[in-house]
Amino acid sequence: MGIFDAEGFSKKLGIPIKNPKLFQEAITHRSYLNEHKGYALVHNERLEFLGDAVLELIVTEYLYSAFPNPEGELTSFRAALVNGEMLAVIAGRIGLGEYLLMSKGEAKDMGRARMWLLANAMESVIGALYLDSGYEVTKEFIAKNILTELPHVIASGSYTDPKSRFQEMAQAKMGITPSYRILRESGPDHDREFVSGVFLGEEFVAEGSGLSKQESQRSAAEVAIAKKGW
Repeated sequence: MGIFDAEGFSKKLGIPIKNPKLFQEAITHRSYLNEHKGYALVHNERLEFLGDAVLELIVTEYLYSAFPNPEGELTSFRAALVNGEMLAVIAGRIGLGEYLLMSKGEAKDMGRARMWLLANAMESVIGALYLDSGYEVTKEFIAKNILTELPHVIASGSYTDPKSRFQEMAQAKMGITPSYRILRESGPDHDREFVSGVFLGEEFVAEGSGLSKQESQRSAAEVAIAKKGW
């Protein structure tokens, strides 16, 4: 298991590791197995599935206890904390990218696909942490690394969906409801990338990319807001 520095990874997390194999699995992308047929472990998608649920529960529990806001606002707060872009930022801050095991092709990609790979690995690490150290330790980790972003999320208003923001602004300023079109699709079925364009009437405003149609539309809306200066 020389490819995984469990001691260094433990220091990055700030938490002792009992079962290094769990965390090596957490940083193993599916593409790595395609190039390393004799690899002893599986890829990280099952841990990602678990980590996603653990993260959502812990964030939800905190928001419910800390804020009297209505359900809709709490849902928006949570979405801003657990979305792919936020998790990729947290993963980058921790230094998770230094440990990722992936194919040579994936390693070269520094675009949005890499962002999603980091975000998914972050969820996988949370899943591994939950299995390795339990709920309370995982809760402390999330409080320290993710919940600390909440004041900025609230102050900046980034918890509101960019599509909703752009629609409100477009209707208020121009009396037009934005429309979205898929401009391009690329990549294999398990790693598809979509590029969407946002339009005001016949005017093309901006484009954005993502690993789902919805994500590409949100990205396009964010770019459009910045381009319009709204």
